[in-house]
Amino acid sequence: MINAVEVTGLSKSFGKETVLKDINISFEAGKIHGIVGRNGSGKTVLMKCILGFLKPDSGKACVFGNVIGKDTDFAPDTGMMIETPGFIATESGANNLKWLLNLRKGRKVDVVSYMNMIGLDAKSKKPVGKYSLGMRQRLGIAQAIMENPKLLILDEPMNGLDNKGVDDMRSLFLKLKEQGVTIILCSHNPLDISQLCDTVCEIDAGVLKTVR
Repeated sequence: MINAVEVTGLSKSFGKETVLKDINISFEAGKIHGIVGRNGSGKTVLMKCILGFLKPDSGKACVFGNVIGKDTDFAPDTGMMIETPGFIATESGANNLKWLLNLRKGRKVDVVSYMNMIGLDAKSKKPVGKYSLGMRQRLGIAQAIMENPKLLILDEPMNGLDNKGVDDMRSLFLKLKEQGVTIILCSHNPLDISQLCDTVCEIDAGVLKTVR
C-alpha cells in the first residue's frame, strides 16, 4: 500500500480555539477518500494544512513523501478547489484558465479540452462574472484538473450543480480514479460519499475518526 498523503499528530488553533486536535490519518494512493462533518468542524482547515496554505501548530502533513513546510512549501503535483473559486469576473472562462497557467508557468495545456470535459463552452466570450454558481463550480474543477495532478483536494465540488452536473462530475471523478488519481473529497451530500468514496472519515469538533 502506497500512501499519497500522511497526516501525523497534526493540531491547529486560532487564538484560544483549537480547530484540529492531534489528527492522524493516511490516504492511500489511487482511491477516493471522503471527509465529512458539520460546518466549522475543521474539514477545510485540514485540507489547507495538507496543501500548505496553513501551518500546523504541531504535527505534520506529508504529500508523496514530502513534508509540507519543510521539504516543500506547498503540496506537490496537487490540484485543488477550496471554498469558492476565485476568477477574474470580466474575463471568459477560457481566458481565466489561460491566465492561471501563465501565472503558474506550467506546461502547455489544451484549455479547450478541459472545458469540454467539464461541460463548458470554451469558445464562449461570456465573462465569468455572469456565470451561474454551477458554471463557476465547473470552471473551478477544470482549473483543478487541467495540469493532470496526481492528487486532487476538493471542498464541496458539487455545490451549485444541477442533477446532470452532479452526475457528470461523479463520472469524471471515478474516471480520474481509474487513471490513478488520488482524490480527497469533502461533501455534505451523502450520495457523493456513498457512491464515490473508498474510505470515509469524520471530523467533529476538531477530532477525526474513521467511519469506513
